[in-house]
Amino acid sequence: MKKVTIAGGGVLGTQIAFMNAYNGNDTTIWLRSEGSIGRMEPKMKWVHDAVMADLEAAKKNPALVPAGFKTDEPFDADQAIQKAEEALKAIKITLDLAEAAKDADVIIEAVSEDPQDKIEFYNKLKPNLEEKTLLLTNSSSMLPSAFAKYTGDPSRYLAMHFANHIWKENLVEIMSQPETSKEAFDEAVAYAHSIGMDPVELHKEKAGYLLNSMLIPFLMAAQDLYVTEVASPEDIDKAWKKGTGAPRGPFEILDIVGLPTARNINHQFVNIPDEVAPFHYKLIEKQLDKMIANGETFYGKKK
Repeated sequence: MKKVTIAGGGVLGTQIAFMNAYNGNDTTIWLRSEGSIGRMEPKMKWVHDAVMADLEAAKKNPALVPAGFKTDEPFDADQAIQKAEEALKAIKITLDLAEAAKDADVIIEAVSEDPQDKIEFYNKLKPNLEEKTLLLTNSSSMLPSAFAKYTGDPSRYLAMHFANHIWKENLVEIMSQPETSKEAFDEAVAYAHSIGMDPVELHKEKAGYLLNSMLIPFLMAAQDLYVTEVASPEDIDKAWKKGTGAPRGPFEILDIVGLPTARNINHQFVNIPDEVAPFHYKLIEKQLDKMIANGETFYGKKK
C-alpha cells in the first residue's frame, strides 16, 4: 500500500482522498485547523452520497458504471458499494503536518487557489518532506514553476489536476515544470492510472492546463452576461444546455466548483484595465463577494 496525503479537504481534496482510499492507499487528509474539519464534513458527506447514488444506478444499469470504477474484472456493484463505504471510513484526518508527511509516497497539495496560501503550505511542508515523496499540486489555474522553489525539491514536484466528480469524470492533467525530472513525471502518470484515473500529459507548462484554459473563459463569459443584466443564471444555463446538449450549464458548474474558488480565480484579472478587459471582472468579483458573504450559491444556499 502506498501512503498518500492530501493537503486540503475542499471539493476536490475530499474526492481525491476517496479515490485513493478506494484503490487501497493508506490515505490521510491534512487540515490547517479544527474549523477546517467542520467545513470539510459536508463535502465528505456529499462525496459519500454522490458515490453511492452512482453505484446504485450502476447496479440497476451496468452501462452507468462510473469510469473511475471500471477495471478488467467484471463490475460487481454490491462489492463496489461495500468497498466505497469502507474506503470513506478508512480516511484519516490530521492537523499535524509532520505526521501527515511522514513516510508519504505521494503528497497532493489541494489548498485554496490563493498563491500565498500555497507558499505558506510549502514552507511548512519543506522541513518534513522526505526524499522519496512525490509532491503534486492540484492547482486549477496556477503554474507549478511559480512554487517550485518553495518545495525544497523541485525535481519531485509537478502538477496533477483532477476534474470534478473524479470517479466519473476520471480525467487527470499531468504537467511538469522546468525542473521536474522525467522519473517523477513517469511516476505521476503511473500513480494516476493506479487510482482509476485517465491521464493526459502536458508537454509544456500552461496556466489552466487543458481543461481550465477552455473552462475559465467560458465561466467568465456566463458571469459577465449575468452581472451586466443581460440574462438570469437559469436562462444562461438553459441556453447553453439546450444549444449544445451539455449536461450542465455554467452556473451549475460554478456551484459545484465553489464560489470561493471562482472568486480567487477571477481576482487574478481584476487589475486589467477596463478598456482592454474582455469581461467585467470587477463586477463579477463584487457579485461573488456578496454571495459568499451571504452563504449563497446560484441555485440556493451553500450546502
